[in-house]
Amino acid sequence: MTSETNNAAILARLYEMIASRKGADPASSYTASLFDKGLTKITAKVSEEAGETVIAALAQDRSDVISESADLLYHLMVLWAARDIVPEDVYAALKAREGTSGLQEKAARAPKD
Repeated sequence: MTSETNNAAILARLYEMIASRKGADPASSYTASLFDKGLTKITAKVSEEAGETVIAALAQDRSDVISESADLLYHLMVLWAARDIVPEDVYAALKAREGTSGLQEKAARAPKD
């Protein structure tokens, strides 16, 4: 098993690569092509990969869950970069929830109209 530092570094490098593709030639990079197609395409890919992850989990196929989870994380990070969200923003939200029951955290959220 690798250390948390190495795992975090993998995610940081992935995000940096993704962010570096913003504005790049869509013909030269799949990531750049997603940015070029816009938020609707990016969110569709996140939804697709989430669905494929769920299907793999229900099929109890461990290797497919791992593979689809990697795809989901990648596309989620593309979404973050498209919305100018850096991983540290998400980490801060997770840290703020640390030590709080999921039920308490959900109840404390402001209702959405």
